[in-house]
Amino acid sequence: MIWDLIVVGSGVAGLSAAIRGRELGRRVVVVAKGYPTQAQTAMAQGGMNAPLSPGDSPERYEEDTLKAGKGIGEREAVHLLAHRSIEAIQWLERLGMPFSRHGNRIAQRRLGGVPVARACYAQDYTGLKLLHTLYDHARKRGVHFLNNHFLLSCIVEGGEARGVTLLDIGEGSVRQLLGSAVVVATGGYAGIYGKFSTNSHGMVGDGIAAVLRAGAKLRDMEFVQFHPTALVQNSLLISEAARGAGGKIINGDGERFVDELTTRDRLARAIYEQLEMGKKVYLDITHLGEDFILSELPQEYRLARLHGGVDPLKEPIPIRPVAHYTMGGIEVDLELRSSIPNLFGVGEVASTGVHGANRLGGNSLMEGVVFGRRAGERASEVEGSGGEREYEETERDRHLIETLLARSGEGESIYREMGEVQELLYRKGGIVREEGELDGALAKVRQCQEELPSKGIGDGSRLYNTDLVAFLEYRNMLDVAEAALTAMKGRRESRGAHYRRDYPEEDRDFQAHSTLWKDNGVLYLDFKRVS
Repeated sequence: MIWDLIVVGSGVAGLSAAIRGRELGRRVVVVAKGYPTQAQTAMAQGGMNAPLSPGDSPERYEEDTLKAGKGIGEREAVHLLAHRSIEAIQWLERLGMPFSRHGNRIAQRRLGGVPVARACYAQDYTGLKLLHTLYDHARKRGVHFLNNHFLLSCIVEGGEARGVTLLDIGEGSVRQLLGSAVVVATGGYAGIYGKFSTNSHGMVGDGIAAVLRAGAKLRDMEFVQFHPTALVQNSLLISEAARGAGGKIINGDGERFVDELTTRDRLARAIYEQLEMGKKVYLDITHLGEDFILSELPQEYRLARLHGGVDPLKEPIPIRPVAHYTMGGIEVDLELRSSIPNLFGVGEVASTGVHGANRLGGNSLMEGVVFGRRAGERASEVEGSGGEREYEETERDRHLIETLLARSGEGESIYREMGEVQELLYRKGGIVREEGELDGALAKVRQCQEELPSKGIGDGSRLYNTDLVAFLEYRNMLDVAEAALTAMKGRRESRGAHYRRDYPEEDRDFQAHSTLWKDNGVLYLDFKRVS
């Protein structure tokens, strides 16, 4: 069967694209690495921006977003986001999204970098409730779901996308899925930082790696946002909603040393500097009161109690900044088209130009809805081509899986090395960067790429082989890390979430997007002026 629309990824962007495709009468399948309700969207807590409050406007929203993007946000993309946001909220309300309310109005809160209360929220479970709302509606609309399937490759023939190859995790077999158009919505790559990330361990950029290997271009891979407030013990996110409600950032001496509602890049660096000086840093919400915390911040309360070992009603929460969101990804245009025809990218996996060098809190969920629906529309316009036969990519990936399974028990395990690389990325390619450290990290990543064929997996069984999945994720992680480090090294300035200790100022010559692509296995980097 050849589908009209293949959506790889089941978060807010993927589901929004799938629903729009079904609204237009297309046959749509959504591929999920696990199960749809496990998508990273569920971790988004603070809210989604829309200018609903008196005195706010789409124009003001647009300018706030461009300001945060530090000169490399794309105005057309930001304009689209801001001016479609109210319509998106109204659409979600019709689907039954349970927003918190003040009287008959949707409740809104202020998040960092924004001078007004703009983030529509559902307690501090906004992403989770959004994900369930979209999933329920997709099922009602007749979207087909293919769960527990791992993206291996994009099938490209004659320069055009024909479909994807997938590992059926349950059976351990490789299959191909053919379609007129493919929408990649697999999420970001902050998981390459491992335990130093709020993301689930599998968020290592599977879609980005597959698209890069297929010949598409990447953009702005150096821009990784580090969330300022994660639990010290395990990097679990404490939402920006806590600061939006009046939470204070203090050091071990009880001093407030930074504006809690400045942009995330500035706040993360300020906290990092305190930690580098040997001081502890805390988020204090005790003054907000028990009634408010339990009604408006119930998830933060439970996370701190269960996973941080502190009672936020009585004591401040120990925090540190960790990787959270990635502004870079697949280079796409305003219609979400990648450099490969019929292959689209949307959500955190894509670089639309909305976020520029630094994302505003509350913009990721809104981007997922607005641009997800747009991707569904544009992908639905593609007319099918190509035959229903087995493609070269399918044969190649089947050989890869069979080889790995046949060699089980041979070669060195990847797990120790993976953890070392992840920590190296946080230390050398994290919040603060400089040339020599980036060179060292890049050399290590490339060494690991060269040595990967000598590594093996311990489990040779086919059914739900977690060793096999981890190996494939590590392969993708190395490809994505190489691209990110190359872009970090090439941008010799500091801008937004990219901070170079050796180049601490913005440079007008770098008011441009970094672009990466592979040719015969070699990675290339260039810069293009912002349009």
